[in-house]
Amino acid sequence: MEPERGARTRGARRRSARCGADYLRERRREPGGVTWGTGAHGWKAARRILCVRLDGMGDVLMTTPAMRALRESGEGRHLTLLTSRSGRAVAPYIREVDDVIEFAAPWMKPPGCAAAGDVALIESLKLRRYDAAVIFTVYSQSPLPAAYVCYLAGIPLRLAHCRENPYHLLTGWIREPEPHEKLRHEVRRHLDLVARVGCRTADERLSFTVPDAARERADALLAAVNVQAPLIVVHPGASAPSRRYPGERFAQALDLLLARREATVLFTGAPDEVALVEAIRAAMNAPSRSLAGRLTLGELGAVLERAALLVSNNTGPVHIAAALGTPVVDLYALTNPQHTPWQVAAEVLYAEVPCRFCYRSVCPLGHHECLTRVAPEEIAAAAERLLGSAGAERHDRPDGAVIGAFGRLSAVTYAASATDRSE
Repeated sequence: MEPERGARTRGARRRSARCGADYLRERRREPGGVTWGTGAHGWKAARRILCVRLDGMGDVLMTTPAMRALRESGEGRHLTLLTSRSGRAVAPYIREVDDVIEFAAPWMKPPGCAAAGDVALIESLKLRRYDAAVIFTVYSQSPLPAAYVCYLAGIPLRLAHCRENPYHLLTGWIREPEPHEKLRHEVRRHLDLVARVGCRTADERLSFTVPDAARERADALLAAVNVQAPLIVVHPGASAPSRRYPGERFAQALDLLLARREATVLFTGAPDEVALVEAIRAAMNAPSRSLAGRLTLGELGAVLERAALLVSNNTGPVHIAAALGTPVVDLYALTNPQHTPWQVAAEVLYAEVPCRFCYRSVCPLGHHECLTRVAPEEIAAAAERLLGSAGAERHDRPDGAVIGAFGRLSAVTYAASATDRSE
């Protein structure tokens, strides 16, 4: 490097360090301010907390127990959720969230915003003057890009799981032990993170609040399509192709189930999933109903409240159902072992394959066998078992199961039969 250029670079670094130090000194000198520590004491004094979860709707829902722990562990706390467009859609139904910031992060998929948007976010976070930030990730993600944003925004306390030494980007961090040393459910992993700074809750359920107005609209829609109890909701779509069970297999499974048990099958889905739903309905012999493309998230929650069962790929509505206590048959692609239904009666169905835990949105081998080898008969049988458990207390279940290192569930799959399939 040229001497003059090197001197300029060192000078810029010194100015950046001085800016960060000046910011922290100003915060400490504010009337009523607190001298921040990096441990539990500093967190106890934090009031304005930024919760960073840049993934999708289901990921945000699996973070809600940890956000509840943050809120309940200090007086007058205000929680802001920094999240994706999909995450923003579910935020109005999460009572623990006070406000939300949408951010298309360039280190996440799909592609993020231009660099100017990154700079604008940092300036906005500076103006909001947060006391602390918690960066929630899956274990295959690095928290460091988000940590750097929070560092540049002058947020004094910054907490995350991290696989490598973050040095000054995080003021508190837990070395990432997964997946090599242990596997935890995603919800438990987040609860363990905030517990390290003294934040805990007795209520570890997922959070999703259905507005009264959404219930009224949902009831009107259900009446219009002549839904009779018991109601089985079927959600055959998913954002990732690797998590979609074949439509013709859905049709076969539902025909088998309806041949044995009287029920109303109601399909749900996003507007771009209407064609998929109609193709499945056309392939069925039994009658069905559809509200695909017609429900808000709040109305979907209201429908799931009234349902005896959800049959779905592993996607956002599974976690809404878990929050509301509705039993789930979860067609679980082995892309990630930690996202099973949490604290709800569930049957998690998958086929063991050597390419498990691929973390891919599209099957890298093209065979999709972790789902295609699940027979329609297995789905119908699982649904019957859960429907036969009517009257069981909702939420009266231990934590969600985690797919273990050898392909079987390392905890009990909580269906009506309560069969222990652990190692």
